[in-house]
Amino acid sequence: MPRNYSEKLLLDVYKEGQTELGKILALACVKNNLPAIYVAKVFGVSRMSIHSWFRGSDIRGKNRKKIEEFLDQIEQDVKAQILPALTLSEAKKYIESIINKE
Repeated sequence: MPRNYSEKLLLDVYKEGQTELGKILALACVKNNLPAIYVAKVFGVSRMSIHSWFRGSDIRGKNRKKIEEFLDQIEQDVKAQILPALTLSEAKKYIESIINKE
């Protein structure tokens, strides 16, 4: 069962001027109702890694490119009104569709 994002993370995510890739990813996930456990599956990492990225930890080069592509996909899907996911089942289906494309 996916966990909700903590209040502390949400406060950090919505601070002005976030430029770190992990924090930009966090904002996109929060705004589009994509739980970290599902997002972790896209990158083949643990939920803990996702949360570390959200808080500004270093991201390996191979994952940086994947994150940038994922963010581009999210942006396109917001414009196409596919996102934000309204339910957890929609979020899971969205993530599965991305994984199946690869």
